[in-house]
Amino acid sequence: MKDMGEANSGKFIDPELTADGSPRARVALTDPQTLWFNTGTLCNIECRNCYIESSPTNDALVYLTADEVSAYLDQLEARRWQVREIGFTGGEPFMNTEMVEMARRSLARGYDVLILTNAMLPMMRPRVRDGLRALQAEYGAKLTLRISVDHWSERLHDVERGRGSFAHTLRGMRWLRDVGIRMAVAGRSVWGESEEDARAGYARLYAENDFDIDAQDPGMTVIFPEMDDTSEVPEITTACWDILGKSPRSVMCATSRMVVKHKGAATPSVAACTLLPYDSAFDLGKTLADAERDVALNHPHCAKFCVLGGASCSA
Repeated sequence: MKDMGEANSGKFIDPELTADGSPRARVALTDPQTLWFNTGTLCNIECRNCYIESSPTNDALVYLTADEVSAYLDQLEARRWQVREIGFTGGEPFMNTEMVEMARRSLARGYDVLILTNAMLPMMRPRVRDGLRALQAEYGAKLTLRISVDHWSERLHDVERGRGSFAHTLRGMRWLRDVGIRMAVAGRSVWGESEEDARAGYARLYAENDFDIDAQDPGMTVIFPEMDDTSEVPEITTACWDILGKSPRSVMCATSRMVVKHKGAATPSVAACTLLPYDSAFDLGKTLADAERDVALNHPHCAKFCVLGGASCSA
């Protein structure tokens, strides 16, 4: 949806070569650990800078059904992917009325389940709360809800998500705490504070609310680098792995894929990355077998978020 702006003019065009003619880095699916499902792009709020442009009106990705999720879980078993985790993202996943059932089917097959949510009103509907209580009672710590808390302070969180959103999110988190559902948090690094200061701020927030979340564990308190399609970003060549001292296996598309359903499509398809659901170049086909091919790092997010930022959407 967003273009890459003038800052990266001439870059990220050829999947084989960078702008200076160097071989572009590619990443193979070497160790699939997480299969993501985008439950739909509709959301109860509209953030100032949402990477997927979720909003109360954006239905570019429509709601997945529990039966469609089951069909991909069948494929996981048939393809013998050694996936340990099923992730659900949106939009706001609890806008989808089948979210609890999708989680239940995934948990019943033995997977860990991670749901990304703002913990606001869609999650707090009585039917959803009843379903989450039942999942927690049966599966316990196999279920984790990762809550979007963009900043540990109410003021800066509400700058991004709208006035009053922090209070609504904390209300949801307190309910999850009281029910015993395992929580993690996703924040942002957009405000320029050091990671040390950010984690200290989250630690204070957790202590004040008796949340059992480790502020120092990057898997439990994930602080994502900010994504800006208009900023200058270097392309990643095959030589960069040695220069940066990194392995292609450390990049998210080496370990995960995401199932999406585009508006008007008869069936879902598989995207290479949770960050690029709209880019047709990263649509790998309708099946997991199609999605086993490697991925050219031909987008600014590949460089800034995954390779240079070192971020991963998984737990």
